Amino acid sequence: MQIQDNCVVSIHYTLTNEHGEELDSSAGQDPLVYLHGAGNIIPGLESALVGGSVGDKLDVTVAPEDGYGEVDDDLIHKVPRDAFAGVERIEPGMQFQTQSPTGQVMRVTVRESNDQEVVIDANHPLAGQTLYFSVSVEGVRSATEEELAHGHAH
Repeated sequence: MQIQDNCVVSIHYTLTNEHGEELDSSAGQDPLVYLHGAGNIIPGLESALVGGSVGDKLDVTVAPEDGYGEVDDDLIHKVPRDAFAGVERIEPGMQFQTQSPTGQVMRVTVRESNDQEVVIDANHPLAGQTLYFSVSVEGVRSATEEELAHGHAH
């Protein structure tokens, strides 16, 4: 069976950045299982897998616009240090959960911090980066009606 929309696909992958540094991997774990065509993985990787089948191995380069998007400067803000009441130490790279003005829960990453203010970034940590995947297809099957109704693999 070939990978197409409405298939449940199992893959092993290793994700690296442009410097060859490993960012994530399924090695030593169960494969990543997703419903193809449901937007469960980034678009650039999903489209590269179309037509693949069990046993295929491929290297995929995903541009930012097909991954986590470009960096949006509107998502980078300076906030008063006292907005982090109760947090003694704030350093670049730390992540916090907050709510957007519309009430949506979002994760922000600290870019800079001093005694008066903290620069936070609500972009995905991999936004603006070209991503490099080494993938092996481990399984492909038709999705069940329940999986299709729920929009993800079970």
